[in-house]
Amino acid sequence: MNKKLLSLLLVLVSIFCCSELSAQVKKKAPVKKVATKGKTKATVVKKAASVPEPKLPVEKFTRVKISTDFGDMVVKLYNKTPQHRDNFIKLVSEHFYDSLLFHRVISNFMIQGGDPNSKYAQPGVMLGNGDVGYKVPAEFDSTLVHKKGALCAARDGNPEKASSGCQFYIVQGKPVSEPELDNISMRNGFKYSSAQRMTYKMNGGTPFLDNNYTVFGEVETGMEVVDKIAAVQKGAADRPVQDVRMKMEIIPADEKAGKK
Repeated sequence: MNKKLLSLLLVLVSIFCCSELSAQVKKKAPVKKVATKGKTKATVVKKAASVPEPKLPVEKFTRVKISTDFGDMVVKLYNKTPQHRDNFIKLVSEHFYDSLLFHRVISNFMIQGGDPNSKYAQPGVMLGNGDVGYKVPAEFDSTLVHKKGALCAARDGNPEKASSGCQFYIVQGKPVSEPELDNISMRNGFKYSSAQRMTYKMNGGTPFLDNNYTVFGEVETGMEVVDKIAAVQKGAADRPVQDVRMKMEIIPADEKAGKK
């Protein structure tokens, strides 16, 4: 084989190899240009896998409308206190509270009702001893405190701190300073979170009752009604001079839409 033919053969082989290499490069992942400080570098474009965000279950609450002579309020019942929740639902469903009085109101403290003896009570008669013949075991939870608007169970002085089967109160309270809250915390052994401290400081409540009376709900709307009732003229034993009656009903599920 002469030298000219051999040279031509080597050139053809070289061209074929370059073509194959170019074809393989074209099959690789696409690249995009990324500018960095005046220069351009190529980076491989990777397709990220789409991972759906997990859907957290939405906690459902039972809500009750309390109608009064001063307007309506809606209370949400906590699921963390199931025995109190279920007992309250039962009594409301049976229309137990209809026409009963808020028989004890103290401004900057709370309004109390649910005494069955108040339904037909004559003016000036002392109330607060009526009950349904059973108690509900205490259900204390460190996340549930006596903030303004808290729905709580009344009780007598029993050592177990079990609640009345029917009497309740709604906290009005007043703002609490940090030193006051520190003293209360030492007395009742209740350690407050920063959020709870802020709530008591800004909105108020009755923290000295924490860990002593069960909190089982809160006012969602109509807090101004509590303020109005707490401000009425009172007679003996803090009973309003003019009767303040109540009526309760469970809010149907379709009316809860949009509420959290």
